[in-house]
Amino acid sequence: MEATLFSFPSSKPPSPSLTQTQSKTLLTRPTNPFLSLTPRPARHYHRLPTIRSAISRTKKEQTVETIKENLENCHLLAGIKYKGLTVKQFQDLRKVLPETTKLIVAKNTLVYKAIEGTPWEALKPCMTGMNAWLFVHSEEIPPAIKPYRDFQKEKKLDSNDFTGAVFEGKFYAPGDFKQLETMPTRAEIYAKLLGTLNSPASSLVGTIQAPARELVMLLKAYVQKLEEESGGGQ
Repeated sequence: MEATLFSFPSSKPPSPSLTQTQSKTLLTRPTNPFLSLTPRPARHYHRLPTIRSAISRTKKEQTVETIKENLENCHLLAGIKYKGLTVKQFQDLRKVLPETTKLIVAKNTLVYKAIEGTPWEALKPCMTGMNAWLFVHSEEIPPAIKPYRDFQKEKKLDSNDFTGAVFEGKFYAPGDFKQLETMPTRAEIYAKLLGTLNSPASSLVGTIQAPARELVMLLKAYVQKLEEESGGGQ
């Protein structure tokens, strides 16, 4: 007896055949539609060179203005070789300087731009290497220089010497600083002048024969003393 095979139809109708394009779409379509969004490339913002240049130019202009401001009522401007000095050493140095003395670190080109066309232009020989600048706003020159000399000896900074200075329009090289450091103070000038006025004529003649620079300083101090006394008596 032969077996008869029976085929029963499926409860669901057969799906129509998919085209190749539709099949590919179904295979590549993600479950979450939001994942199909293409991520935007990261944006990198770069500071424009013109902005950086403007900031640098503004800072330089501010430095030049600061130097010009410190030249007002300045009696001596000196350069100090600061290469090798640490930040702490600078801080310690500023603490021992008199209130009438200010220490500024600035490039030679900016300092020269500020002093160009002025009597301070005589400082041009100092415009080499790395300098810090000492602005002395007092007529008492030796007391203004001495704190750095003491600091230099204490810290053993032999290589960090003065590179030069300008006083009354004259340039003083490092080897000439002895003249600045031994100048008489105002008190010493007064004492010498008063002693001269109370001494015999021979002493006055000796004073007149003294170097012209010293005589001018004596007369200037005497005139100032008279002006102060006259103003105090009003």
